Amino acid sequence: MPFHPSCVTGLMLRSALLNVMIQAANKAARALKRDFGEVEKLQVSLKGPANFVSAADRRAEETLRQELTKARPGYGFLGEEGGSHEGTDKSHTWIVDPLDGTTNFLHGIPQFAISIALKREADIIAGVIYNPILDELFTAERGKGAFFNERRIRVATRKRLADSVITCGLPHMGRGDLALFRQEIAAVQEKVAGLRRFGAASLDLAWVAAGRLDAYWERDLSPWDMAAGMVIVREAGGFVTDIDGGDDVLGKGSVICGNDVIHSELLSVLRKAAKT
Repeated sequence: MPFHPSCVTGLMLRSALLNVMIQAANKAARALKRDFGEVEKLQVSLKGPANFVSAADRRAEETLRQELTKARPGYGFLGEEGGSHEGTDKSHTWIVDPLDGTTNFLHGIPQFAISIALKREADIIAGVIYNPILDELFTAERGKGAFFNERRIRVATRKRLADSVITCGLPHMGRGDLALFRQEIAAVQEKVAGLRRFGAASLDLAWVAAGRLDAYWERDLSPWDMAAGMVIVREAGGFVTDIDGGDDVLGKGSVICGNDVIHSELLSVLRKAAKT
């Protein structure tokens, strides 16, 4: 069953904006769930499911664009597949990833999400991340807290890296600085209780917000990978910066997040690793 805004007591009822975002995610999710069911059959074909998944991605983005534009006609739109479209309202832009975790989807792994953020001027003011297979919805609106389905969420309270489980991104061959990442991962592995890679940046951020993970870092990301997750982590009490410790997350395409202590300690470890 898709997640319905009416399932949430309080938060969703008083936010027309989040209702719009959730309804758009629900509509796109219906097709993605159907397409995900077809992927397993296509795994055994000679052609494979890659072209099918690319088409599913594009269809999901078009559904989101139509639904969001219908609700807020003047807003701009930035999507992974269709690029940037400026609206008549120059101060608002939707930032959308219709299928974050495409490789997982392609392999029949149910760790992917629809990610929708709203940017007002320079600030992300609302975010929705929805995993349609697990029916897990993460939402936040600036100043109103972060929620997982109907429950308020907070970042984990651990104060030592040695007790923490951290997630990260793995640079693909031919993309990103593999040598730097190897230095970073070696340094982090010596300090933490566990290191994970799940394959969907938006859900990595959402899971930090929900306290499932203690911190997350990654480079070479796009705005649609991070925008919704940024506001959700911050509304859950977490710290989100670029990997240089600054505020230009979307511009630099890098992110590190966690509670105040773990964020600071992980940032220090990564800085030292980059100097070796």
